[in-house]
Amino acid sequence: MTVAETLAAGLEQSAALPDGVIAVCEAVLMDVTGLCVAARGADYVRATLEATGEAGPCTVLGHAGSFDVATAALCNGTAAHGEDFDDTFEGGPVHAGAVIVPAALAAAERHAIGGGDTLRAIAVGCEVMCRLCLVAPKRVHQAGFHPTAVFGALGAAAAVSSLLHLPAAQWVNALGIAGSMASGIIEYLAEGTWTKRMHPGWAAQAGYRAARMAQAGFSGPRTLFEGEHGFFHAFARSHDGNFEAMLDGVGSAWLMKDIAFKPYACGTMAHPYIDCARKIAAQGIAEAEIVAIECNTAEGIVHRLWEPLAAKQSPPNGYAAKFSIPYAIAVGMLRDDAGLAEYEERVVHDPAVRALAGKVRYVIDPDNPYPDRFTGHVRVTLASGDVHETSQNHFRGGRDEPVSPAALEAKFMANCAYGGWTASRAHEALEALRSLRAAQRVDFRAWRA
Repeated sequence: MTVAETLAAGLEQSAALPDGVIAVCEAVLMDVTGLCVAARGADYVRATLEATGEAGPCTVLGHAGSFDVATAALCNGTAAHGEDFDDTFEGGPVHAGAVIVPAALAAAERHAIGGGDTLRAIAVGCEVMCRLCLVAPKRVHQAGFHPTAVFGALGAAAAVSSLLHLPAAQWVNALGIAGSMASGIIEYLAEGTWTKRMHPGWAAQAGYRAARMAQAGFSGPRTLFEGEHGFFHAFARSHDGNFEAMLDGVGSAWLMKDIAFKPYACGTMAHPYIDCARKIAAQGIAEAEIVAIECNTAEGIVHRLWEPLAAKQSPPNGYAAKFSIPYAIAVGMLRDDAGLAEYEERVVHDPAVRALAGKVRYVIDPDNPYPDRFTGHVRVTLASGDVHETSQNHFRGGRDEPVSPAALEAKFMANCAYGGWTASRAHEALEALRSLRAAQRVDFRAWRA
């Protein structure tokens, strides 16, 4: 059996989902849908909807009208990931929910699928994305591709294959077809442009198309992964991927149960640094006293979150700021948060924030455990010569410090409020999500503006 056949067989034949996996699926669903509402008025979402907007039976969350599967998957995926506030996976990083939930919901509405099958599809799609992270850690980013984008097309294809109950052979074809649909480069980093925002949505609609083409009899390569011209040869420039780790326990051990939820609206690896910055600021240190801030960091994140240093210290816009650790440390210290409001343009161009970000430097720690663990370290030197230093060896919201159900619900409510929904409407939406598992047919028409 090929790698794709082994993966498909393991997931297609897997037993009923454990309760813990179902709970994570429901949490991912809540987080993603709340983020779609939060971003519903954003310019990048409006542009995406205006450019696509084909009619059909599916919902673009928070928007009037009904749309085809591709439009709903693309727009919801773009909205879910647009503020970089969505879930992540330590070991990637990869953002599974923003791809898989839009793909599963759009396909479920289009094909009148029930809530139980939809949650299983979310589990399967997220699992595929998490397992792909183990094959060639760091290499996809280093090759210039966005793992969420390229893994997402395969994850979405698996999710929709599960949703439609495709046989294993069609699963394999769907994965093979999706491999030729995968795309997403990381050049958005240069100027803070919008393309990263659309990557999950593009992957979601591509995965749906791949699964439907497979269902109709279209074939894809069985040797998608290990072949001479295979997926990781293309996207990781590697022929020696660890497929054993990817397949270990597939169908019985669920990696996606360790999906982490973000407390801050920015790049994943910046989060522990923000926590460190807030702890130091809580000691009552005045900004004017600070002469230098030095951080130990992983070499694997320097090209995305630290360099070019001058540009990261003075990001040109709010989206570019989301991928700057110097900026994240500055807002963490000055505003004691890094939520949606901290990445609005008025804050990004605040002279005090920029001045403090300009004092941040880094040193590469060769022993940093990235990508298996996301860590932070901040050392602040004052004009007096005093030094304040703190470290954090884990991602808050992840497996070492999970987010509580109450905190996740509070995030959902806050995201809905940010998107202009009343508290009563947000509560109604939350109750609908809680009952989705028992629904005979997924129906999000009440979420239309």
